[in-house]
Amino acid sequence: MEENCHYYKMFGFNRKFKSTERRPPPDVTDAFSLCTSSESQMSPDHFRRFLIEFQGEEEVTIDDAKRTMELLLRRFRPNFSLCSFTLDDFFNYLILDDLNGPIPSEVRHDMTAPLHHYFIYTGHNSYLTGNQLYSDCSEVPIIKALHKGVRVIELDLWPNSAKDGIHVLHGRTMTTPVRPSKCLKSIKEHAFVKSPYPVIITLEDHLTPNLRAKFAEMATEIFGDMLYCLKTGDSDEFPSPEELKHHIILSTKPPKEYLESKLEEELVVGEETPYGCKSGNPTDETMSSNQDDNMSNLNQNLSQFMDFEDEDGDVGDEKPGEKTPPEYIQLIGIHAAKAKKGLRNALKVASGKGKRLSLGEQNLERAADLYGTDLVRFTQKNFVRVFPKGTRVTSTNFKPLLAWMHGAQMVASNMQGYGRSLWMMHGMFRSNGGCGYVKKPDFLMRRGPNNEVFDPKATLHVKKTLKVKVYMGDGWHIDFKQTHFDTYSPPDFYTKMYMVGVPADVTEKKTRVIKNDWTPIWDEEFTFPLTVPELALLKIVVRDNDVSEKDDFAGQTCLPVSELRSGIRSVPLHNEKGDKLQSVKLLMRFAFE
Repeated sequence: MEENCHYYKMFGFNRKFKSTERRPPPDVTDAFSLCTSSESQMSPDHFRRFLIEFQGEEEVTIDDAKRTMELLLRRFRPNFSLCSFTLDDFFNYLILDDLNGPIPSEVRHDMTAPLHHYFIYTGHNSYLTGNQLYSDCSEVPIIKALHKGVRVIELDLWPNSAKDGIHVLHGRTMTTPVRPSKCLKSIKEHAFVKSPYPVIITLEDHLTPNLRAKFAEMATEIFGDMLYCLKTGDSDEFPSPEELKHHIILSTKPPKEYLESKLEEELVVGEETPYGCKSGNPTDETMSSNQDDNMSNLNQNLSQFMDFEDEDGDVGDEKPGEKTPPEYIQLIGIHAAKAKKGLRNALKVASGKGKRLSLGEQNLERAADLYGTDLVRFTQKNFVRVFPKGTRVTSTNFKPLLAWMHGAQMVASNMQGYGRSLWMMHGMFRSNGGCGYVKKPDFLMRRGPNNEVFDPKATLHVKKTLKVKVYMGDGWHIDFKQTHFDTYSPPDFYTKMYMVGVPADVTEKKTRVIKNDWTPIWDEEFTFPLTVPELALLKIVVRDNDVSEKDDFAGQTCLPVSELRSGIRSVPLHNEKGDKLQSVKLLMRFAFE
């Protein structure tokens, strides 16, 4: 084994920095030999055989194989004369994630179903650059989110201090405002850079009728024919993502409904209004739990600042008898509606075009616990949007799986945030070519002869088993300084895998620690039995083992199991914020039984 040695003289003694030469694992060498009949060169025909027999790419042609080989050869041997692979060429192909990644890069799902049949990549307070209390508001995080494929952008609309203009900001906080025109123009310019499918703008509307008229004029002038508006005679089903390509959809509560009765409870069920007060009149069903929540919140420092969010807005300084102009109401493509008698009543499915129900994360948990199948049934005809609780002032996020298990289409995340929950969000929406729309599994849309639906609490049998082999890792010596993980020696890497999904599928596995090596070779296989593979995510985290301190983070990714390509694949890793590392990757094999 050849080694590149680097010597550091520290405190009067030397330490050797070892970097093992990257070489193919035995499985790669064996695959090369089997497909080439032990010849030293792999022809396009041989390579096609490998893609079909080992990688499961049954529809690949000789021309496809040759085209891929030429792409690789141009990178490493620009003056090649013969289209053939050596073992090193073959290994170079396998380790390149842009040619041999773990999930497909194209849109594969049926995009002609109604809009509410999809999970949709959703942002929360999309204009914030940082925390929820005093960060700047800007169009920049909106642009970043759109470039990552986010399809639902949230804007909070408030009157300025003179009540003659509109600000976008997180109300009743110290966040600095940004002009709505800036946000809308940025959305128009960047909406379809990553994906052609519709962008939904959810509005938290605190405007007076005259300011709503200004906003309607502004939105119409900026978006024009891009805006999707409801028309008389529209069918009960929403149009499909395919039909709505390159369209903008506004979603908020039609304000005229507020004037009908201030005593009606909004569909924002149980979320706090400013200073810990509940909105609406709770019924006996929710009264005791709401009181408990309020007492708990009173015991929290900063609760008066944290529990301010009324997700679909209020009426600002609207006077009785004032009417919101019809041009504003006509722009609302997805209506957030009202409910009168608590959470369970809100989940009753009415006839007519669906509505949008917003739930805070704690009320999602309550709905899932008490009325799980009602929630699933509701999402078959309507939208559900779930948003982070107000106490997440540092822009952390909640785990999205519970919402997806119950069919919620819009799981709102603080995209400027951080953490494992956001990694899961990134993982889910790597599906379907990263277009921001993921078709909900069929079992979430089916109804039985007695109107029964999928029950997330039911005990299920294993449907599929995923086998994962972790061969090796590479690229840290390029992307990181030699002293990043340890001042005196190379890192001690290990890989940990977490299966995330329905409770029965949740598990974790760990490789052994490879000491003092920038190019670790594990060559270990793990098995994951899955009852609901359609909702499973494989979270992969590499760390440097440290006996005296917390293990150092060395990369992560989260992959949708339903989209995994079988065979030997290159898996690129990302930093803690979710940005792709330039060179770091794992070589892995995936197989289903």
